[in-house]
Amino acid sequence: MIKTFSFPTKLRLGNPEEYKKVFANPVKTTDKFFTLLAIKNDQDHPRLGLAIAKKNIRKAVTRNIIKRAVRENFRLQQHQLINIDIVVLARRDAAQASPDLLQKSLNKHWLKLIDRCE
Repeated sequence: MIKTFSFPTKLRLGNPEEYKKVFANPVKTTDKFFTLLAIKNDQDHPRLGLAIAKKNIRKAVTRNIIKRAVRENFRLQQHQLINIDIVVLARRDAAQASPDLLQKSLNKHWLKLIDRCE
């Protein structure tokens, strides 16, 4: 089977109930830039949700840059991930971080979540 690296709607958390499930009893991993919450899902692919708070990242432009970086990294790593629902929360330091640092941070988080959720 050919692996596609798209990011269709089936790979996204869509409604508030899906987010609530993740926030209820998550496996958690945190560093200077991000906090990731995850739970196993009953589908055959991972799903991503973003919760980038205006309280932590003031400027909309910066929030959008961070969201784009997270989605892009997830899109490229989706085939290594197991069937989990993930919510990414950005921390204040993410606003000043270079895109390269954000990518390295996310790659470490994906590996931790795979270990902890299996």
